[in-house]
Amino acid sequence: METTTGVDSHTQMLITTTYTQRTTLPDAPLAQTFDIDCQLDYEVRGPTDFVFQIHAHDGMDQQVQSESLVITPNLPRHVYADPGIGHRFLRLHADSGPVRLRYQARVHRIVQPLDPQAREVAIADLPDDLLYNLNPTRYCESDELSQATQDMFGQLPQGVSRVQAIVEWIHRHIAYQIGTSNAMTTARDVLAKRTGVCRDFAHLGVTFCRALNIPARLVVGYARFDDPPPDFHAMFEAYLGGRWVMFDATYMSPIDDLVRVTTGRDAKDVAFATIYGPATMLAMSPLITKVGSTG
Repeated sequence: METTTGVDSHTQMLITTTYTQRTTLPDAPLAQTFDIDCQLDYEVRGPTDFVFQIHAHDGMDQQVQSESLVITPNLPRHVYADPGIGHRFLRLHADSGPVRLRYQARVHRIVQPLDPQAREVAIADLPDDLLYNLNPTRYCESDELSQATQDMFGQLPQGVSRVQAIVEWIHRHIAYQIGTSNAMTTARDVLAKRTGVCRDFAHLGVTFCRALNIPARLVVGYARFDDPPPDFHAMFEAYLGGRWVMFDATYMSPIDDLVRVTTGRDAKDVAFATIYGPATMLAMSPLITKVGSTG
């Protein structure tokens, strides 16, 4: 791997191992338990509706063992689950003043080992409900970047190794810089500017995969960071060997330690907060702590 930060190759290898490590065949599934403590603070200046996605996903490889939600002041709220994938939405209305949300949960996750030999699935063999994960979307212009993607990755051996090559290319060539992108930034913009944050890294990974006819989607959840300060984290999944496999080109947080909140085609599906009205976020602290691990 190329190094551009003055870190020697041995140290860089250790960093890569730490932040891309995952349980891999022939290892047994990895069972882990996490505590979530998420607090969000807003100042509301007029009638405002919120749609939050902060509840840990209860399904797939996760089980929510306990959870609580405290909203101050004690406003009426409504929680509903997406009928397809099952992630949860919180609807809330406030008229004015400060609003604080505190969500706490204990989540048990069982990570299935990655098969390094997992192959790409032919389009003809894909399940019907996954086909839309091949299509270009607002933030992932896989059609416009199709030729560039083919030029870079089209001749590589298919399977996990090709997606990992995509991850390593993004990690080497895109600089992680807070403030260099906004809610309108797309994968094409990231490729041109060569900077972004975690969602931009994930968008580019999704775009490259879809341009190679590999179904891909965004995942957002709670993750452990050394730096920067706590935030929700975006990774991406590619459909390989008949199941979804998670990847993270930022190398900022261990893949096996992500607690999933929401899953979608791109960022417009996975925002942790959508606000309809005059409200400003004052503070956020989506904390996660590992409290147990076996496997």
